[in-house]
Parts: sequence; C-alpha cells; structure tokens
Amino acid sequence: MEVFVQYQKMKTSEALNELLMKKLDKLSEKYSWIIKANVLFKMEKDKAGDDKICEIELSAPGPRLFAKSRSNDFEKAMAETVDDLRRQLEKRQSNFASH
Repeated sequence: MEVFVQYQKMKTSEALNELLMKKLDKLSEKYSWIIKANVLFKMEKDKAGDDKICEIELSAPGPRLFAKSRSNDFEKAMAETVDDLRRQLEKRQSNFASH
C-alpha cells in the first residue's frame, strides 16, 4: 500500500508518521486489497479546543473509504479515524464474502 501524508498549517512530524505507518500497516495486513492511503493532518481554529484534524482516504475496490476526526490531540484524532476506517473495511469485506 502506498501512503501519502500531507501536513497543512503545521510542521512535519516524524513521530506522527511512524505511529501512522504502524496503524496503516496493521490495516493493510488484514485487508490486502487496499491500494493507497491519502492522509491529511491539519490545524484549524476551534473554540472548544478540538483544533487538530486527521483525514484519511483509502483507495480500494468499490466506492472510496473516507474518515475524518477532530480532537485536541493528533494521536487521538488519528486513532479515531483509523477505527472508523476499520469499521468501513469490515463492512466492505463482508460484502465481498456475500457475493
């Protein structure tokens, strides 16, 4: 799986990249049919303090898989986004099995 990471309005983080790659590697091991991941980390102003956003779009057979989470911490936002994608992938895989 190819992974493309972008940082918007912030500096690149090697630690965040490593954590992201570990999580995406787990997904690609379980779901070998994932082709590519586009990841965007960005900061937006938010009065509640949830200003850190993680968006991930996966390329796989069928409609695109997309998840977005907002939190006060990039690691939390990334974990929530990956969990959302995992649920979507499980649903997609059950559709493959039934056809």
